[in-house]
Amino acid sequence: MPILNRAAELQGEVSEWRRYIHENPEILYEVENTASFVEQKLKEFGVDEVVPGIGRTGVVGIIRGKGSGSRTIGLRADMDALPLTEITGKPWASKAPGKMHACGHDGHTSMLLGAAKYLAETRNFNGTVALIFQPAEEGGAGALAMIEDGMMERFGIEEVYGMHNMPGIPVGQFAIRKGGIMAAPDRFTITIKGRGGHAAQPHKTIDPIFIGSQLVGSLQAIAARNADPVRSIVISVTRFDAGTTHNIIPDEAMLWGTVRTHSEETRDLAENRIRQIVHGIVGAHGAEAAIDYYRQCPVTSNHDRETEHAIGVATEIVGASNVDPNVDPSMAGEDFAFMLNSRPGAFIFIGNGDTAPLHNPRYDFDDESISFGISYWVRLVEHRLTE
Repeated sequence: MPILNRAAELQGEVSEWRRYIHENPEILYEVENTASFVEQKLKEFGVDEVVPGIGRTGVVGIIRGKGSGSRTIGLRADMDALPLTEITGKPWASKAPGKMHACGHDGHTSMLLGAAKYLAETRNFNGTVALIFQPAEEGGAGALAMIEDGMMERFGIEEVYGMHNMPGIPVGQFAIRKGGIMAAPDRFTITIKGRGGHAAQPHKTIDPIFIGSQLVGSLQAIAARNADPVRSIVISVTRFDAGTTHNIIPDEAMLWGTVRTHSEETRDLAENRIRQIVHGIVGAHGAEAAIDYYRQCPVTSNHDRETEHAIGVATEIVGASNVDPNVDPSMAGEDFAFMLNSRPGAFIFIGNGDTAPLHNPRYDFDDESISFGISYWVRLVEHRLTE
């Protein structure tokens, strides 16, 4: 079965919604306008229940099928944008300075709204679908906030599915894998407290810049010499702040970075070794260090049975040659992981074509993928909630 005719008919209208959301990006939990837009559309479609305020600013819409089935599955889209200045020059470019939809959440929200309109019209399924519109995916743990608000129990959600666009995968293709598909993204800040002084007299100082530069190299040894080579791990120092001018050695230096892993064992190893290396090197030079290590979301790990369902549905829509069932895991993180830890489900990538990378100021969601996304959501519901 190719894309649904009705999904193709909806593409123009859904594109307009997507571009409106793109023009009006909102960050983390501050997605009041987007949530209000979603709530308004769901009510227009005749969705049975529309419940705002889940996880602070999340929205859940409930659609009941024609049959009398009692099962409920959840479909999730994220709504928040990124703190980034857009430079696409598109007519629908961001109107909010310093904010843009550089990860395609505008597309995710719009595709799920398109599926909601279709499902509310047809109701060709037996049971209930919960449409989950989530805030604060970009580092705010919005998925966890919705779970902690009792979403799964309140709506009786038994399975949960997510979808994310992926530049580099052609439009009209899908990619997925069983098990870990996205990494656990942790972050750290290291503060080195030395003793400043005149740059011409370094022997009278404890130079935090010199110490920090050794840490940047030494932390790479965790991946090269501590972690099992077959277990994925990335450690990157992404920011180094110190000093005020050319002739002063400062008192303090700060390093920021990220750790990406695909197993809890490697995650524990990385944190422990960072602490040991930092305190060892810093202490050897007579300085002090403070480490702020923050674990964000866990590994996004797909469940086997639900992944098979997702593969089957994607194959119905675009054919087996356009579905990669064993895509390489990504080292990016995704807080849908919290939902997959709470309920069985699967997370799939949908092609966004030859566009700029995610989190890039030149990125834009490809509207040509909308009909494929709507078709996937609709067929997944009809497949999982059959008589």
